Amino acid sequence: MPPTLTPQRERYLLLTLSGMQFSHILDFMIMMPLGPILMHEFGIGTHQFGFLVASYSFSAALAGLLASTFVDKFERKRLLLSVFALFGLATLACGLAPSYMALLIARGLAGTFGGVVGAMVQTLVGDLIPFERRATASGVISAAFSLSTVAGVPLSLWLANHYNWPAPFILIACTTVLFLLIALRFLPDVRHHLSPSTSSGQAKRAHPFSAMFEVLSDANHLHALLFTMLILFSGFTVIPYITVYAVSNVGISLHDIPYVYLAGGAATLITSRLIGRWADARGKVKIYRIMAISAMLPLFAVTQIGTAPLWVWLTCTTFFFILVSGRMIPAMAIITSAARPKLRGTFMSLNAAMQQLASGLAATLAGLITTQNAAGQMVGYDKVGYVAITANILAIAFVTRIVMHDQTVKK
Repeated sequence: MPPTLTPQRERYLLLTLSGMQFSHILDFMIMMPLGPILMHEFGIGTHQFGFLVASYSFSAALAGLLASTFVDKFERKRLLLSVFALFGLATLACGLAPSYMALLIARGLAGTFGGVVGAMVQTLVGDLIPFERRATASGVISAAFSLSTVAGVPLSLWLANHYNWPAPFILIACTTVLFLLIALRFLPDVRHHLSPSTSSGQAKRAHPFSAMFEVLSDANHLHALLFTMLILFSGFTVIPYITVYAVSNVGISLHDIPYVYLAGGAATLITSRLIGRWADARGKVKIYRIMAISAMLPLFAVTQIGTAPLWVWLTCTTFFFILVSGRMIPAMAIITSAARPKLRGTFMSLNAAMQQLASGLAATLAGLITTQNAAGQMVGYDKVGYVAITANILAIAFVTRIVMHDQTVKK
């Protein structure tokens, strides 16, 4: 059985995991608002910038596949801390990159370790938080996304504008050191998933892909993995190019971009926990559907709008943050609960791989669909919106095919 936590220890656990999630989400998110700066600094276009975003995602996907072969064979805390430390070093390498190719390689390394960190965070939530509070816990973890947008991204942009583009990556590397020390103190040892022979180091040798094959042989796991890909694809066709589109097409000043993340982050900092509690109280599938259907409006708006004043753009993007990211709170509770408990680490590593693969494919496809005209404006972003909405509709239709194994209350 997993360790039972007191309410206070549970709060400390969730806050610690949120801090670690903050670091790797900020590392991923900062690429989007840095887009115009990096395109100017390295003399690259939307296609090359799309590769920068996708390199993180594809590397994280590959790392998730590899991690699925061993993640359930180790004590959770030790593995998470080791990978988190390597993530911090890779992020530091991003800040020290002297060229586009060096940055591309460093982003790949950051994705390799960051993707595993995200999977381990969600695995610990599934291991240690009871089903009836799991969406609430997902809401707390999702607050890391909100905090990264309301505080991390504006601060990072301020550093980039006042010092240079490497400064945000140096900041993120410093936060990993801080949260690594906190995690050493507050994360519990988690080894209930290990058999006695595995815990004592006397396990029989098994095929390295046996756990992965066991996960993939379960139809419910496959349904949950496909559901994950549809959700992420529907968001990350649009997200990487929001800042570029805002500056080049909507007419928003680069200096006003921090307000987009400040407003969206502040709103989701409030709504993420409310959505989590709502999903636990009213049913995770029901609330997911409500959020996903509502998300189609901002998905349409931010990809179709033309020149507009700042307040109109802020309204569109704030609802985008609330609803598009809000879908993920009940969705992650559904996906985590779809895993068979003894295979949760392997399943969540594969799930993280599918998330990153979908994100990378989405960013790459959006980069291929969009171009820049002679005036520097993006062309084709409206088509990206239609692709995102289609994937979102498919995810809404697919969610009913997922069975939540360890639920103790009605869906």
